[in-house]
Amino acid sequence: MGTPSLTPRAAIRTVTNQAPPLVGHNVVAADLALTEAVVRHASAEVVDDLVGLGAEAGSAEAREHGRLANEHHPRLTPYDRFGNRVDEVEFHPSWHWLMSRAVGHGLAAAPWEDDSPHAHVRRAAGFMAWSHTEPGHGCPISMTYAAVPALRADDALAKEWTPLLASRTYDPGVRLASSKLGALAGMGMTEKQGGSDVRANVTLARPSDDGTYTLHGHKWFTSAPMNDVFLVLAQADAGVTCFVVPRVLPDGSRNQLDVVRLKDKLGNRSNASSELELDGTVAFRLGDEGRGVRTIIEMVAATRLDCVLGSTSLMRRAVSEASWHAAHRSAFGSLLADKPLMQNVLADLAVETEAATALAVRLAAAVDRRDDPHEAALRRIALPLAKFWVCKRTPAMVAEALECLGGNGYVEESGMPLLYREAPLNSVWEGSGNVNALDVLRALSREPAALDAWITEVGLARGGDPRLDRATEDTLALLGSLLGDPALMEVQARRLAGRMAAVLQGSLLVRFAPAEVADVFCASRLGASYDGTYGALDGGDLRAIVERTTPVA
Repeated sequence: MGTPSLTPRAAIRTVTNQAPPLVGHNVVAADLALTEAVVRHASAEVVDDLVGLGAEAGSAEAREHGRLANEHHPRLTPYDRFGNRVDEVEFHPSWHWLMSRAVGHGLAAAPWEDDSPHAHVRRAAGFMAWSHTEPGHGCPISMTYAAVPALRADDALAKEWTPLLASRTYDPGVRLASSKLGALAGMGMTEKQGGSDVRANVTLARPSDDGTYTLHGHKWFTSAPMNDVFLVLAQADAGVTCFVVPRVLPDGSRNQLDVVRLKDKLGNRSNASSELELDGTVAFRLGDEGRGVRTIIEMVAATRLDCVLGSTSLMRRAVSEASWHAAHRSAFGSLLADKPLMQNVLADLAVETEAATALAVRLAAAVDRRDDPHEAALRRIALPLAKFWVCKRTPAMVAEALECLGGNGYVEESGMPLLYREAPLNSVWEGSGNVNALDVLRALSREPAALDAWITEVGLARGGDPRLDRATEDTLALLGSLLGDPALMEVQARRLAGRMAAVLQGSLLVRFAPAEVADVFCASRLGASYDGTYGALDGGDLRAIVERTTPVA
């Protein structure tokens, strides 16, 4: 027998059957669920206004900056070379590139100073699209957005800070706020011993003769310590109170904000999250003493909305990568996208994303119409429902999308591990699943208008699909059975919140989504036997759903 000929080196190094990187596509234009929701709740002109953002978010340049910002983590410098306490955090230039564009696109607090009727829908859609670049820098952007409604508890403080927070100019650095072209906000609520139980906080607020206070204590989790101003909770004489804490004081001196360390987190590693020590830190009271939770709750509500937006963005980025890979990768004689079982998985992931998108944009529309009693009541109950449900669904969904890429998806360069590490975050921050499920119960027990708003909103789809009608009736029956037993109601809080959220999503899809999307959602999510396994759909126009979801570059 002859010796087999060796494969030429050129042939060995020839790469075939690998999906090209998903770059050069427009993140906004490629997301039909998003653009349709924006047109529905705003206008086509708002979509047109976001096209430039979408193109930049889908560019190779943006993807590379996202990679670099996560590869080069922020670094704390507690002291300068002379021994002066400075507590500065250094970020990679790619972080600043991302932040500059996010602020420039109006994704921070700009909507609060925008008189257009759809400013918050535009901002929500832009936030979801821009977060495809890299999710970590969304944290300071979100807190800046969320600070403004809380600041309105004090006219003077609101007038001082809102124009800077709403600026479209990114101006980093520890300097006097009045000398800057724009500012960013942060939040410090939780402490070592309390976590979400902020009424257990022990940080003390001592009044000063000039009307300010000094804070003495610690904060266990304060993200973005380089921001310009923070909303902080502390114990005053009358109880938990909200305070505004600037990084730099009006006389130009640095406030006493000691950054103890940066957190070594599972994900969100481009963003600096810190522990702070406060000892004589100057603070300005925001709202009445003893009313701190009520004051800061507006900020919490806005950051919860961004948790929903962020999780929805992770879902969309994940399913985009999965469907793109399947459209370009062949196995066993044909494209993965043509395999019936892969279609089942991708369609299931796509429907999950469509439902999250529909609910997220609906919530943003409620912010635009926050003076409408129905919209305010709907936001009160739908926000914790969405925060619980959408954020809780994200980790399993992203894991399934990663698996669609096989071993390629498990490799860091694919970007999927970054999404997977980020996926649990929004279900933890701004109240874990239990906290939000209990907040649903609180809304149901204390604010009858909230349940009325949910019933009214869901009722708009009545008759559109019998499965949705049955699910609505079953959910109301479950609620009725629990109302007379508070102990059992708490035990069943997650079950109830999940059902209410899924029915709300179903109602939006039945009213607005393509028939094939609504059909699959109602057949799967609203059935009593649904166990959450992706890729186990029982029929439906799966190819049409996948084609609708797959990006085109």
